[in-house]
Amino acid sequence: MIQELLRVEGLVKYFPAKGAMFYSETGLLEKGSRVHALDGVSFSLDHNSTLGIVGESGCGKTTLARAILFLSRPTAGKVIFEGNDLTDMSYGQLAKLRPNMQLVSQDPFSSLDPRMRAKRIIAEPLRVVNKNKDEVDERVKMVFEQVGLSQEQLNRFPNEFSGGQRQRIAVARAISTKPKLVVLDEPTSALDASTQAQILNLLWHIQSDYKISYLFISHNVSVVRHMSDRIAVMYLGKVVELGQAVDITRNPKHPYTAALISSVPKPNPELRGEVVEIRGETPSPVNPPSGCRYHPRCPYAKENCQQVGPNLVKTEDDRYVACHYPLS
Repeated sequence: MIQELLRVEGLVKYFPAKGAMFYSETGLLEKGSRVHALDGVSFSLDHNSTLGIVGESGCGKTTLARAILFLSRPTAGKVIFEGNDLTDMSYGQLAKLRPNMQLVSQDPFSSLDPRMRAKRIIAEPLRVVNKNKDEVDERVKMVFEQVGLSQEQLNRFPNEFSGGQRQRIAVARAISTKPKLVVLDEPTSALDASTQAQILNLLWHIQSDYKISYLFISHNVSVVRHMSDRIAVMYLGKVVELGQAVDITRNPKHPYTAALISSVPKPNPELRGEVVEIRGETPSPVNPPSGCRYHPRCPYAKENCQQVGPNLVKTEDDRYVACHYPLS
């Protein structure tokens, strides 16, 4: 039986709503208004597998990544990593687990300290778990070569590398401590198409070698489908569909998932299916709609969709859908 590595239960994250970005129905922010970034997100991730998190910008994907790694403490809910409930741990206890949980962020330039040479960037997390300088230096050289870079480049600064090379350094830093979980937050969105393919292939080979589990976050359905064993679709802070990647991309059950899938360009006109349009704009996360959060934009919405929010319920083998009227 495959052992569960990560379980997220009812994860909630609210932020105080400030500034001109958010408005109430009256046009002004009310006192105590909150941004509902995450509202009851639940899923699990097994060892040596990949769960893709997909959804449009603003749905809460990056907030989810930061909450799982406790870079931003959740408002409510649980994050259980290898049986350890992180929500009950102190920062000192969390620090001991951090080598097993690493992050590769979206922008490789801003995630690397411009004043550090590449070898120091990669060595930084290693020095927390290994005080032996010779062993750290040897490990840095090893992972540097594993991500496709040469040892002659170790003394260079981040601005001396291309965007793809900087992301390779970020990957090398993440795998240097031999983690069990790597959260990939839009790891290829800042790169051109050819470099994206190289980084995705690199990540696939690293997972095969290290038996790492990935939480792969992206708005690109094609990339998530290529990289993931299972997919969770998020909309406005909630998971609306969860299941095997093949099942979800071939036969989506939630109307929002169907719209995301239909938006993926297909070069062969004969393979293009029915286009599912998404009406209107994404509602404000300060004042999310009552009932189903997707109902103002859903072509299949009925009266009870406006009043009762659907739960994420099991419909088929390993398929969960939050919809009163799932697609057939």
